[in-house]
Amino acid sequence: MRTLALRGGTRVAVVAAQWYDAFGVVTRGRVQLELRDGEPGPVLERGAGFWLHGTGVRALRNPGRRTARVRIVTPRARTVTCRSTPVRQLPNDGGTPT
Repeated sequence: MRTLALRGGTRVAVVAAQWYDAFGVVTRGRVQLELRDGEPGPVLERGAGFWLHGTGVRALRNPGRRTARVRIVTPRARTVTCRSTPVRQLPNDGGTPT
């Protein structure tokens, strides 16, 4: 988990690869979403949660004068475990072992 602080009037570009599986929650102030075409999007108040993946949002902007904060939550990295499976030997058919 990390916190993004946006000073008044600050704009932060949304890089899709960095926000792929992230969920944001406004914890202080207000945050405005800037849409892909540059148009202003909705203004999110404290307590609002949002996903950015696949939404067409290209930036987050603080429309106010005071610092806004967004808590960024990402799922834990999944640990992949590899387990070896014992190989069963074929029965000896009477020939010479190899």
